[in-house]
Amino acid sequence: MSVLFALAIGIFFGVGVFQLLRRDLIKAAMGFGILFTGVNLFILAVGAYDGQVAPYADLIAQTNRIPSDPLVQSLLLTAIVIGFGSYAMLLAMVNVISRRFHTIDSDEMDELQN
Repeated sequence: MSVLFALAIGIFFGVGVFQLLRRDLIKAAMGFGILFTGVNLFILAVGAYDGQVAPYADLIAQTNRIPSDPLVQSLLLTAIVIGFGSYAMLLAMVNVISRRFHTIDSDEMDELQN
């Protein structure tokens, strides 16, 4: 299972960084969302308590009498909420930039150059 998490995290990070480096602002915003999903998956993957039970398996942990750590769940929920807020702010900024410069290509914005 950890190999599957590692591959998924690597793919999310790779695709997210690739999209962030694009000149199209909408694709860069999508890359931010993909990268943040990779970060959330990384927090979930490293949150195993004593290397035996992941924090999202509370029901199984209670039946086997193995304690799980609720801190990882609260950090993940907080990260998701912050991610949604920052993604909404980023999309609002892309909207303002596209209305002001009439383009979403970062190379075509003349007023940004010195």
